[in-house]
Amino acid sequence: MSDLYEEDIVLWSERQGELLRRRAEGELVNEAELDWPNIAEEIESVGNEQRFAVESLLVQAIVHRLKAEAWPACRDMETWRADSIRFRGDAASRFVPSMRQRIDLNRIYSRALRAMPRAVDGLTAPPPVPDCPYTLDWLLGEEP
Repeated sequence: MSDLYEEDIVLWSERQGELLRRRAEGELVNEAELDWPNIAEEIESVGNEQRFAVESLLVQAIVHRLKAEAWPACRDMETWRADSIRFRGDAASRFVPSMRQRIDLNRIYSRALRAMPRAVDGLTAPPPVPDCPYTLDWLLGEEP
């Protein structure tokens, strides 16, 4: 079964799902067909992917917020602010409490700083503060 996992994960997941549902209903399925190590790995990866999605949305929220703060007179400033709010809302909708201790805001902030443009409309950005100026609660909150 592990060969199928490596060759066609979609087909593997469909078969494993069917076997697990049948087993959950009390049917005696061939236990050898259940690929327990890869099932466990895939279940763990679901949570990791959700956290990565929230982190990616937070990076985008911070980038857009920093651009709006760095270039307040730019014609795109309102769009950046709106995008930041939207990204924060999207992150909040996918956030679950168990992510709190796993999210490293300083790492997310560093990623956001690397994504920042050096200049917009010929104006250089002011130097950024070294540590993330936002809290996770603020990023996930309703406040603009």
